[in-house]
Amino acid sequence: MQRRHLLAAAAATALAAPRLSSAQQRYGAGSKTLRFIPESDATVQDPHWTTATVTRNHGYLVYDTLYGQADDFSMHPQMVEGHVIENDGKQWTITLREGMTFHDGEPVRAQDVVPSIQRIAKRDAFAAELMATTDELSVVSDRVFRFRLKRPFALLPNALGKTGTSMPAIMPERLAKTDAFTRVNEIIGSGPFRYMKAEHVDGSLAVYAKYDKYKPREGGGQGFTAGPKITHFDRIEWRIIPDPATAAAAMTSGEADWWQQPSLDLMPMLMRNRDLANMIQDVSGNLGCLRFNHLLPPFNNPAIRRAALAAVSQEDCMEAVAGADKSLWKANVGPFPPGTPLANEAGIEVVSSKRDYAKVKQMLAEAGYKNEPIVMLVAGDYPTQNAMGIVAADALKQGGFNIDLQTLDWGTVVQRRAKKDPVDKGGWNIFITNLTGTNNFDPASHLGLRGNGDKAWFGWPNAPKLEELRQAWFQAPDLDAQKKIAEQIQLDFWQEVPYLPLGVFYQPTVYNRKLTGIRSGFPQFYDVKWAS
Repeated sequence: MQRRHLLAAAAATALAAPRLSSAQQRYGAGSKTLRFIPESDATVQDPHWTTATVTRNHGYLVYDTLYGQADDFSMHPQMVEGHVIENDGKQWTITLREGMTFHDGEPVRAQDVVPSIQRIAKRDAFAAELMATTDELSVVSDRVFRFRLKRPFALLPNALGKTGTSMPAIMPERLAKTDAFTRVNEIIGSGPFRYMKAEHVDGSLAVYAKYDKYKPREGGGQGFTAGPKITHFDRIEWRIIPDPATAAAAMTSGEADWWQQPSLDLMPMLMRNRDLANMIQDVSGNLGCLRFNHLLPPFNNPAIRRAALAAVSQEDCMEAVAGADKSLWKANVGPFPPGTPLANEAGIEVVSSKRDYAKVKQMLAEAGYKNEPIVMLVAGDYPTQNAMGIVAADALKQGGFNIDLQTLDWGTVVQRRAKKDPVDKGGWNIFITNLTGTNNFDPASHLGLRGNGDKAWFGWPNAPKLEELRQAWFQAPDLDAQKKIAEQIQLDFWQEVPYLPLGVFYQPTVYNRKLTGIRSGFPQFYDVKWAS
């Protein structure tokens, strides 16, 4: 409660500060500029390169995808005009829409698409699975490309239109041929907005300008990332404001129009302002994640990972994030988000039972823990991650772990978690993050469930059985068979512990009540406009 009182007091103080009326003359209802407070700065702008959600959100402004996902999770052609499936599902011939251009004026061609797919497949698990099933991906003509597959892969549109991180963005050929493990620094897409690199101020401002030559898909809208993307603003300004009280003041004073992730502590105060409204954009929630580095001691030992699992309470973590209102969070969850088809109860007692620190210390002693310092990275500019990190660090300390909690900004965490160096050379043992439910509801794209070593998500677990079960899931004939395999995956998950699930919370977004057209899922800026 103390933290909530401090935040509320700080916000009230900030609200009392004088505001310049000129700001409201330049902006606000009717303006062609939308002022948005994102979750953080997009320090990495290459949408293939990172799994950071803020980069995915940036990506959907600048880039487009071959297929789009509707609100019901079905896939629809987006950059694609249509496709023809032949040879018993083993050949897909795909045709691009006419008239699409990149922001440098060059036409979008199949020659751009093929290397873009090949590049993303080296960074994204779902695309990698598609390419592992592919005998040949070739250019047929400027608007046509073709997959020849080793076996049918009905999820091909899903892989090319997934809405999660490591966005399957289409880039110009010259950029798409950049090594997948080298960042692209020239940000040119074919999406509805251009990235204004010259106006970027690190940690403060990112600017996107309407691309006048963008050609929306014709036809009715399916929502989420599918259907026509109609832009109503000439300019989108991302105002990076890490301090929740300052962000709240910007919203209530009218100096910002939309706040992506308001601190849950401040929601009651914000909702007393009649000019503001809120909604839950992502109903599949955000999965709290404590990720281990499996390459370094002590978490290269699965017995020590299981001891950490026994130490941390999901309920305590979620209450720190969202308070006592259980409509905003759920505990006792496994790797699959509650309410999604594969969520199950297999082995759930591992996290639902009462925490016993004496038992944790005994587990550590039996596992041979040598009291090594454990570097734990937490983003202080993400209130939810910071709250989970503080609670988890305290629980681990009580269980006998030697925790060195390092509070950084999220951009630094994103860069540092990619390091495989020893701890004394800038490496790490744990970082805290959120996994969006929309990106992690099945084994195809669930970042934390991969066990393919150096090719896995940051942390790099080597878990052959998880990989075998994942392949079995791809081959399952129907949903019932997939559910049975998901239970086996969850049971092995509790033994292997690639990460600690910290519960699921539901994040409201707050916006000026006069804004309409905000889509479900994550922040997107097409369709959004001022009410007439």
